[in-house]
Amino acid sequence: MEKRSLAAKALEQGKGILRLAPTWVPRSFCVPGRRIKLHPDDYYVLGGVRGGIDERWLSSTTPAKNGPLTGEHEGLSKIVFNDGGKEVLMLLKDAVDELKGELIGDRLWNGYKSWPMYSKFFDNQGPLPHHIHHNDEKAALIGQLGKPEAYYFPPQLNNHGGDFPYTFMGIAPGTTREQIGECLRNFTKGDNKITDLSQAFLLRPGTGWDVPPGLLHAPGSLCTYEPQKASDVFAMYQSLVNKAVIPEELLWNGTPKESIGDYEALLDVIDWDLNLDPNLHQNRFMAPKPVTGAKGYTENWVCYKSDAFSAKELTIEPGATVVIKDAAAYGLIMMQGHGKMGVWDIETPALIRYGQLTHDEYFVSESAAREGVTITNASATDPIVMLKHFGPGNPDLVL
Repeated sequence: MEKRSLAAKALEQGKGILRLAPTWVPRSFCVPGRRIKLHPDDYYVLGGVRGGIDERWLSSTTPAKNGPLTGEHEGLSKIVFNDGGKEVLMLLKDAVDELKGELIGDRLWNGYKSWPMYSKFFDNQGPLPHHIHHNDEKAALIGQLGKPEAYYFPPQLNNHGGDFPYTFMGIAPGTTREQIGECLRNFTKGDNKITDLSQAFLLRPGTGWDVPPGLLHAPGSLCTYEPQKASDVFAMYQSLVNKAVIPEELLWNGTPKESIGDYEALLDVIDWDLNLDPNLHQNRFMAPKPVTGAKGYTENWVCYKSDAFSAKELTIEPGATVVIKDAAAYGLIMMQGHGKMGVWDIETPALIRYGQLTHDEYFVSESAAREGVTITNASATDPIVMLKHFGPGNPDLVL
């Protein structure tokens, strides 16, 4: 009863909109690009053995899979609300489990019994290894869900491009299964040269890519907004990147214990038609697509090719007050500007200490989204820009 009452109280206090605390996630194999506004002293606050913090997870009910040192509730978003004059935190996952359709809508609750996506900022100084996310069938072998994801490169977080602003995507047409198999068998012999068999694309702020499960990809060094299915399953197929050696255990990450050592099992994770697509750029690249325009604001779809999630960029002109309606629940993150959204102050911090609570991230219930969210831009000069991430089957996604 107490948890139910806390969740209900938080939703009532926010008039259908929940305020969320920043959720920081380290990765032992990454070097932070230092563009996600975390204080310079805090990127390694969890200790060198955990690696640097180069991810901020958004609207997440999905725990991070970071090995035996993973912290309690790592990757899980927390709600911030006032309870009797005291600031209280509770897990968004608990609120979804308690409030069900009242929070995320009956369509999603009845279909998934959960909030089935999350988003993140991924901020690495260099490129990531060529890796893959499993589909539902392969991920089920280790008790997880498959993982489609998408990229959008916010201009506000890309004042520099990092060391390598190019993403390897797929496998070069004409490449054989035997060639990729040889790369995988050479994983422990130094550079397995798998990107010799791929193709790279220049990354440009204000655009994005669709990355279905089964597609090999080596993300470049732009700071990336990544909506994705509620899963953290992956396997690294490249053994050396940016002079860093990738542990062999990450090659077999996502493989059932009984199949470890079976390279054919790794090759079976690859969607060969998807990877060898001669029109890969045309089919996977995403330029923004206008949603609507009205006095005071513009909206663009920025992630729209997956049926597992979608995302919009909303821009509100200086001094404007608008009412924004959506057909589904969503999480949002502020990218620029400040003002008022419903009962909440909204602002875009320039610098955040680890553990600091902010007013830049929220979760909007389906009922509040349908009724319409009133947003006022308090600046005479600066636009409000926010990114909004939706679950599967968004009724508004008609292109």
